[in-house]
Amino acid sequence: MNFAALGLAAAGVLGLVSAAAAVWVPRRARSGVVGVGTALTGAAGVLAGVGAVAGQPASMTLPGLLPLAGIAVAVDGLGGLFVVVTGVVGVWAGVYATAYTRGHGVDGRGASAVLPLFVLAMLFVPAASSVSTLLVCWELMALTSLLLVVAEHRRRAEVARAGLWYAVMTHLGFLAVLAGLLVFTAYAANDSFAALREAAGRLPAGVGTVVFTATLAGFASKAGIVPLHAWLPRAHPEAPSHVSALMSAAMVNLGVYGILRVGFDLLGGAAGGGVRGWWLLVLGLGAISAVYGILQAAMSTDLKRLLGQSTTENMGLVLVGVGAAGLFDTAGQPVLAGLALTAALLHVINHAAFKSVLFLAAGSVLRATGTRDLDALGGLRAGMPVTTALFGLGGLAASALPPGTAFVSEWLLLQALIHGLPDGSGGASTVTAVVMPVAVAAVALTAGLSVATFVKAFGVGFLAKPRSARAERARESPIGMLAGMGLAALACVGLAVLPASVLPVVSAATDTALGGRGDTAAVSGVATLQLTGVTGSLSPLLLAVALAVAGGVVLAATRAAVTARRAARSGPRRRAARLWDCGGGPLSARMEYTATSFAEPLQRVFDNVVAPETDVNVDHHQESRYLVRTVEYRHRVPDRIERRLYAPVLAAAARWGEAGRALATGSVHRYLGYGFYTVCGVLLVLAALR
Repeated sequence: MNFAALGLAAAGVLGLVSAAAAVWVPRRARSGVVGVGTALTGAAGVLAGVGAVAGQPASMTLPGLLPLAGIAVAVDGLGGLFVVVTGVVGVWAGVYATAYTRGHGVDGRGASAVLPLFVLAMLFVPAASSVSTLLVCWELMALTSLLLVVAEHRRRAEVARAGLWYAVMTHLGFLAVLAGLLVFTAYAANDSFAALREAAGRLPAGVGTVVFTATLAGFASKAGIVPLHAWLPRAHPEAPSHVSALMSAAMVNLGVYGILRVGFDLLGGAAGGGVRGWWLLVLGLGAISAVYGILQAAMSTDLKRLLGQSTTENMGLVLVGVGAAGLFDTAGQPVLAGLALTAALLHVINHAAFKSVLFLAAGSVLRATGTRDLDALGGLRAGMPVTTALFGLGGLAASALPPGTAFVSEWLLLQALIHGLPDGSGGASTVTAVVMPVAVAAVALTAGLSVATFVKAFGVGFLAKPRSARAERARESPIGMLAGMGLAALACVGLAVLPASVLPVVSAATDTALGGRGDTAAVSGVATLQLTGVTGSLSPLLLAVALAVAGGVVLAATRAAVTARRAARSGPRRRAARLWDCGGGPLSARMEYTATSFAEPLQRVFDNVVAPETDVNVDHHQESRYLVRTVEYRHRVPDRIERRLYAPVLAAAARWGEAGRALATGSVHRYLGYGFYTVCGVLLVLAALR
């Protein structure tokens, strides 16, 4: 039995049935039915992906389903990994949605029907085996996600603005992918991936670079890579939280998949893994995105916006690994290429796990308090102990600290970069000598900043004193939401202590991406990860046990010392009293760090990068300028890239629109003249070019 084919067929049926059920099922049962249907759709996708990476690739063709080209589906090792990750996140989000959407304003027929279709479209993107199928599934994914992002547009104006940004950016990215793949298809017999692979070696000089650059722009936009990231910190916070988890933990991964599929697989035959400049560009964009994303997250006070900017950081780290793998592959170092790509794909899996926990926990906080502002939260530990514990676990997993989930993949990435030393081969060694230390510094910097970011989010948002009445009255979420978060948290723990459990999936995807040569195996082991071909080993399980034992010994020794001191004490018992506090009284929430003040030292260090804006307005009484009526202080950290890149473009578009009004006078004769002169101009150009 071919489990890959069975899983894909089951996912298609379950997704369509769940969408239909959302329309006909009564409102009181809709959340449960759609949530369970979405989870089952994701589970079927997991079955398909596991079957593909286990050596059962599936392929099918439906020529009558799509005009002209039909639908062509095939799942190999590379696509199987992304199908598995998407399916697992779909299971978590579906379980969570059974309780989250009920009574939250997103349980209408439209939003409920689109949810399983969104998961289904994401499952079929890495399963597509032709350009037309990929583009159709990609556009379905974009449209369904857009409808889910704007599900609450009637309640908040910010949702509509975020939806507009997302709609424009995602369709510009689609046009870039479309242009690149159409140029590629023009040199192939048809639009199947097999025909593209065959045509890659015959591409004229420069065409491969045009194809790769165009598709990189489109796929990088979907992954939230700088400078095409502007939609991500807007759309992810405004979407319903289970949709935020799907977008941040599953959808952005498909941008990485597209880069791998085109760069390594479809274009791989052109130059033995691609042109060196391609992968330098990918690595550079990844390093910039990682550092810039985590800096923006460190400054943010909006919990879900912080998590969205963290997604840009983590996708940047993934692209650092992808770019390094491409550089090593073109340099004839298959072991290092396999190690770098293994680290990148393992980080894709790890990021999906901990980002699901964090976004689902953020949704729990939003449902209980009605706010995402860390400066207005605090004190959630008392009323929401389970959510607090799960968010803390997710924060540890994202912080690249042992025994966190991200620690293993980032350690592997650093090992690949550090072992990529110059080899004395002229220009290649010069490029490596310059690029690799910069990449190592970027990864190390993001690791430190991510610790500060999640200490801020967890400490200020959950452990500090409550700063608002709603935060003080917050109560735990329903069992369905906790179950969805708990499943993702269990995956985080498993990936942290036994990352080798997913090595077969990662190895199959790595081998497929690098041409199936069989010489790219870079990591082996069960409890201990042993690097192949280079020096290095790590045992996350033993490390976790050692940290747990050390913590237990310290705790036991502390308690023993306290007990011994109490036993040795004689005389009357001491009476507890509050210590002298200089007349300040007990600490209040106003005396504690806010998220803004916690990030202020980091802001000073990176002042030239983040460019904060401060504005103080002082209003005086009319009777005397010496008497101050009010003082207004504004402080914000804008997106500097957005201001320098997007603001001028938007201003130019606005001016063009204003100028265009002068052409629309309402005169039919003038409009006919426009058409006549345009046709004449086109004919003159064509005549000159013949």
